[in-house]
Amino acid sequence: MLAAMEARTQKSELTRAAIVGAALDVALEQGLEALSLQSVADRVGLSKSGVFSRVGSREALQVATIEEFSRRFIAEVFAPAMQQPKGLPRMDEIMRRWIRHTRDVEVHRGCLYCAGAFELDDREGPLRDALYADVLRWRAALRRTVLQCMEQGHLRAGTSPEQVVAEVNALILGLLYDARFLRDSHAADRAETAWQRIRQSYLA
Repeated sequence: MLAAMEARTQKSELTRAAIVGAALDVALEQGLEALSLQSVADRVGLSKSGVFSRVGSREALQVATIEEFSRRFIAEVFAPAMQQPKGLPRMDEIMRRWIRHTRDVEVHRGCLYCAGAFELDDREGPLRDALYADVLRWRAALRRTVLQCMEQGHLRAGTSPEQVVAEVNALILGLLYDARFLRDSHAADRAETAWQRIRQSYLA
């Protein structure tokens, strides 16, 4: 009986993961506002009520979609870089992975942090709050990494972590624009060059 319950739980979790994954596909293709229980139900072959029973309301589905994007992004870009020593080795690995992830994944699928920000920048409410919180968490993680670079003596004392974070974020936005919209095949190489210049300008 316990085994049967565990099997049902596992199946339910897999179904929910499939629903959220399909919702993320819709959001990246068409925007968060295009998400509906029915559009996701059609993609995963469930009834609308079947989707609702696993994720709840449309708004809950949208928030779960933002959380899933963040989970995947952190798993790909930030978490592996934590294996590197604190300071510039870790920051370099974050930037290497971030540029590569943007080039190989987000250029083709879209970036919810960027597209979602433009979609929700003038709308108040839980959805904007959820995306805003996730973006702030990511920027706070970058800021901590820059501070660690300073603590390790790799970057100059007096360096503004907020300035560095703003510059690397602008670098990625530029990469995404050039590669996704202009279809510039050299955009990632230019982004890497830009990071090396930013890095050099702050070295101790």
